[in-house]
Amino acid sequence: MAHLVEQMAYVGQTPWHGLGNQLTANQPLEVWADQAGMNWDIEEAPVRFMTGKSGYLGEILTYPDSKVLYRSDTKAPLSVVGNRYKVVQPREILEFYRDLTEKSGFELETAGVLKGGKKFWALAKTGQSTALKGNDVTNGYVLLASSADSTMATTAQFCSVRVVCNNTLQIALGNNKGAVKIPHSTVFDADAVKKELGIEVSQWQEFMYRLKLLSDRKVNARGAKGYFERVYTEHTRDGLRTNEKAMAQALSLFDGRGRGSNLPSAHNTAFGLLNAVTEFVDHERRARNTDYRLDSAWFGQGANLKQKALDEALLLAA
Repeated sequence: MAHLVEQMAYVGQTPWHGLGNQLTANQPLEVWADQAGMNWDIEEAPVRFMTGKSGYLGEILTYPDSKVLYRSDTKAPLSVVGNRYKVVQPREILEFYRDLTEKSGFELETAGVLKGGKKFWALAKTGQSTALKGNDVTNGYVLLASSADSTMATTAQFCSVRVVCNNTLQIALGNNKGAVKIPHSTVFDADAVKKELGIEVSQWQEFMYRLKLLSDRKVNARGAKGYFERVYTEHTRDGLRTNEKAMAQALSLFDGRGRGSNLPSAHNTAFGLLNAVTEFVDHERRARNTDYRLDSAWFGQGANLKQKALDEALLLAA
């Protein structure tokens, strides 16, 4: 089956998703654009159609309310969108980090293209890092992603990576949950996004304080089972449905099979419950391939499941 990942690049250790071209540290953005497959533009063209029955030539007319987006390099079509759709270019995603990497100590770690150019992203380490009990280290990151097919707004998102297992988690902070979303009906303004996200005055300490609360909150077997039932139960048109298989997998990760599950910060704690779900989503949840898992874990159902797991864990520690 064809990969969803068109191309990507990374520095340091191989990312949890195991994909990409390895770069040495501190490469210029131009090298990143080339190696991450982001050195092309999104072009626009009017939508045209041909009238007449099959086998007969008719008029070629233009549909005025929509346009086609396509790649400048391969000419491959990306989507049909309304005329008010504001394009964000792949290079703009990388350019967002120029001053952050040159002046603020950020370091690009991965960047790439999904679904033939329909989604693209860059992830940078902020330099913020905190250790919980047992030297359980978590590092801070900023993820910026956009799409060329209307499936997602341009999104700047704080996230964290637990080093021992490479589990990723979006950082929930305040009402905006650590994210800024710019719809494609609005022009992308990188400076305004940085200001709203609060990169210069990051609320990293607030987030890590919450994780410390989770690591201090002890849970027993009954409490763990109840937690996973809440996380893996959803409302459907036929009523409540629990994903028993996924719940059993997460429970086994919590009970000792998960990476880092026996560290003091995670053993029989709410933090351990949360990490069982994040490890399940990032590494074990059934997916067509690693590429689909990455897309889901960052932008789709997997990301939503991790957010639900964090919300439920915080309720335990409240």
